[in-house]
Amino acid sequence: MYGSSNCHKTNYYKTFFESRNLQFTFQDVLKYENFALELRNLYPNNDLHFPTILIDDKRLRNPNDKELLKWLNK
Repeated sequence: MYGSSNCHKTNYYKTFFESRNLQFTFQDVLKYENFALELRNLYPNNDLHFPTILIDDKRLRNPNDKELLKWLNK
């Protein structure tokens, strides 16, 4: 997951994963420029869209719980 530790949506997803004991990797794009560059490269306009969650090849930007669970259960 790409996001920022001071972003309320990022923190929502971190809690979502932690409360379900799901393993995830958190890449803080405001703290580390290399993670920001990785995230920018995921989007054609090179914008810093966060939070962005990657599940295999699927890129999810601000998914609702239902959509996120759908992709986690695949």
